[in-house]
Amino acid sequence: MQFPQTSQQYTQLPLFEAFMAPALPGLDAPLLAVTALEEIVEAPWNSEPEVFSELSLRGAAGNCLSLLAPVLRDLSQDRNDRWLTLIAPPTSVTQSWLRDAGLNRERIILMQPRGAQSALELTREALRLGRSHTVVSWINPLPASARQQLISAARIGDAQSLNIRLG
Repeated sequence: MQFPQTSQQYTQLPLFEAFMAPALPGLDAPLLAVTALEEIVEAPWNSEPEVFSELSLRGAAGNCLSLLAPVLRDLSQDRNDRWLTLIAPPTSVTQSWLRDAGLNRERIILMQPRGAQSALELTREALRLGRSHTVVSWINPLPASARQQLISAARIGDAQSLNIRLG
């Protein structure tokens, strides 16, 4: 199949040059409007650090823990004088797993809720007290209201909250 030839001549630039060209002759607008991108790049970062993060891992428990190990290892090596606190971790997170994963067990506290206390309440209290630089919890599901409670508690205790969702 052949397409009819038109009498207009179009300028075609190689792909890379097309993004670099400010405008093509005969066009009223630039080929690539980069002003919006420049505004985003030049905009200052939020000066207030995020205090809550969530990590969702899916797959076999062993594989998820293998992915999680470097994150926890890095957090356990923090030179801060405060603790890395793990609240209600899965049963596979044992002292031997921590050792085998290369975590600094001298800077880690493992906590389980007791009695009527929930993992959310324990996490909120650990964050609020500020004795830990990071409090890692395994709360699933984590409703939006609970997330806001953790954010508020982390700000009070000048700590970071990391929730792990295994699925």
